[in-house]
Amino acid sequence: MNLTNIGTVKDILSRHGFSFSKGLGQNFIINPDICPRIAEYGNASQGFGVIEIGTGIGVLTAELAKRADKVSAVEIDTRLLPILNETLADFDNVKIYNEDVMKCDLHRIIREDFIGLKAAVCANLPYYITSPVIMLLLESRLPVESITVMVQKEAAQRLCAKVGSRESGAITVGVNYYGTVKKLFDVSRGSFMPSPNVDSAVIRIEPNGTPLLDEEEEKFFFRVIKSGFSQRRKTAANSLSSLMGISKDDVYEALRIIGLSENTRMEQLDMEQLIAFSKELRKKQ
Repeated sequence: MNLTNIGTVKDILSRHGFSFSKGLGQNFIINPDICPRIAEYGNASQGFGVIEIGTGIGVLTAELAKRADKVSAVEIDTRLLPILNETLADFDNVKIYNEDVMKCDLHRIIREDFIGLKAAVCANLPYYITSPVIMLLLESRLPVESITVMVQKEAAQRLCAKVGSRESGAITVGVNYYGTVKKLFDVSRGSFMPSPNVDSAVIRIEPNGTPLLDEEEEKFFFRVIKSGFSQRRKTAANSLSSLMGISKDDVYEALRIIGLSENTRMEQLDMEQLIAFSKELRKKQ
C-alpha cells in the first residue's frame, strides 16, 4: 500500500470518514522521500525499538517498522485507529498507544516494549506542541540514543541556534543543556497534505548521558533561563530583578564575577557562562 500516493490516501480517508483536525495540527506526509530519510537518521535499525509520536495514517510508522525491531507509537486521535489497523496490517512489530504523549508513561513503554533493545524517538511533530514535547522528552531523561523530529523550519532554526547568539532563546538553552542538536534537512510545505503555510525541517537531538548540574542547581538554572529570556530586550539585571526578585546589585556582582558587564542581556551568554552565572546567583539566595 502506497501511503504517499495522494489518490490512495484520499481513498483511505474517505472510506473511514476521516477529516483533518486543525486543532491537532494534522498534516500528513505525501513526499515519498521524507519518511525513509527520517527513519535512517533516527536509528530505526536492528537492535532498536523506536517510539513514534503522532502516527498520521502510518507513513513514518511503516518505514520505522521495516527497519527497527519494534515500534511503539503514541497517537491521541482515536479516529485514526481503524485506519492504522488497515495501513499497518502487514507489520507485527508495531504497537499503538491511543494516548496523549504529554500524559503518557514513556519510561514504561521503553521498559516493557523494548526489552534488550536500544531506544530512539522519531516524530513528525504538530507545530503547536513542538517545544512542550521536545522538552518533555529531554526533561524526562528517557534512555534514548536519539530524538529525531520534524518541526517548523523557524523552530528548527531556533532550536539549532548557537547558545549566545541573537537567534537563541530559552528553548535553545534547554535543548543544548540536555543534549547536542543538529539540523538534518529541510522539508518543503508541498510535502504534506493538507499543505501548511510554512516549510519544515528535520532535526536530531542526542541526549547527554550525565546531567550538567545537580537537581537543585538545575531547578534554579531553569528558573533563571525562563525569567531571563522572557523579556529579551531587557538586560539580565532588569529581567531577573522584576521576575525573580533578585536585587540588581546581586545580578551585577554575579555578572562581574564571570567577567561580563552590567548591561549584558541573557541572549549574549553562552552555555558555560549561563551555568556559571546561575551558580553565582544561587549563592546569593
